[in-house]
Amino acid sequence: MIKVAIIGVGAISKAHIDAYLSFQERCEIVALCDIYPEKAQRAAEKFTNHLSIYSDYKQMINEEEIDLVSVCTPPYTHADITIDVLESGVNVLVEKPMASSLEECDAMNEAARRNKKVLSVVAQNRFMTPIKKLKSVLNSGLAGEIVHIQIDSHWWRGYSYYDLWWRGTWEKEGGGCTLNHAVHHIDMLQWMVGMPKEITAVATNTAHDNAEVEDLSIAICKYENNCLAQITSSVVHHGEEQTLIFQGRNARISVPWKVTASQSMENGFPLNDPIVESELQKLYNQYPSQKHEGHSGQIEDILLALEGKKEVLVDGIQGKRTLELIMAIYQAASLKQTVKLPLTKNDPFYTRAGVLENATYFYEKKKHISNFNSEDITIGGNYK
Repeated sequence: MIKVAIIGVGAISKAHIDAYLSFQERCEIVALCDIYPEKAQRAAEKFTNHLSIYSDYKQMINEEEIDLVSVCTPPYTHADITIDVLESGVNVLVEKPMASSLEECDAMNEAARRNKKVLSVVAQNRFMTPIKKLKSVLNSGLAGEIVHIQIDSHWWRGYSYYDLWWRGTWEKEGGGCTLNHAVHHIDMLQWMVGMPKEITAVATNTAHDNAEVEDLSIAICKYENNCLAQITSSVVHHGEEQTLIFQGRNARISVPWKVTASQSMENGFPLNDPIVESELQKLYNQYPSQKHEGHSGQIEDILLALEGKKEVLVDGIQGKRTLELIMAIYQAASLKQTVKLPLTKNDPFYTRAGVLENATYFYEKKKHISNFNSEDITIGGNYK
């Protein structure tokens, strides 16, 4: 039985708790930790078994027998907590984004390597059936070489969203919608087609003058084959419609799933190609549905890894690649330059100090509240 603890019992922790409870024959939550212990106590009341409650995670990892910790705290704390847990000999599943800087990612990965422990970064959309189906179709090559990609990471957050004490600042949240919302779609992009060679970007804050960070950014990625990918990261889009569209030489495929294929008439104008569409649809239909999706799918993935049955799909190296794309977007937007990848340790957005010094501060944070009464959240990922 794998013994689990959760550090940070805010809104996202519910997804972790519910997912672990899906595998009660394989794991057991034994401890909860939060700087507001009353939040952890409220969560513990939902369990039939006794849970230990802590306000200090270091005390928890010293006193409890734990195999795996979910880190669900604000982004600026991820590196220190993850490294401390790994150094204590415990495996870690850390929420997105992996850290506030690439330098911190390096330290986290080194701690995992040195202690021979599993470090996995939450990227729950990789475990959604439509996403796995799309990845399979892309890997087949039937759509042809990809020439254009459109990523719409559209979310909506009200003005009060940035009133929470750790949100809306470069120091504590680490960035705005590009880092904390579009991270899901940027992760899927680099997982599906790899890393681009350069990035240009613009960012703005158009509706939240109570936050230092951006609420809208648009980035253009250029790949070695001259494919362009456009990424819109937003918390100002009503409806939260989220799409990934891949235009191949043979066909267009996307999530939500849609396939359209064209062939050329003699004059170069398009003619529908039902044969290619049928082949792609058949391949999409063949891929099985996931038994466990989202956070449950990812937690099953790390449980299988701890049971010695596979490697985790999203390790710290993958987590760093996603953050590298995001930091390149921030560097391009803040310094108004085209940024070459990969980023190096000499790049201004490689370290946390560099980010704090060079990022664009749109407004001052105007309010700091400890907690919201409601912990209902939207986590996207409905790609049906």
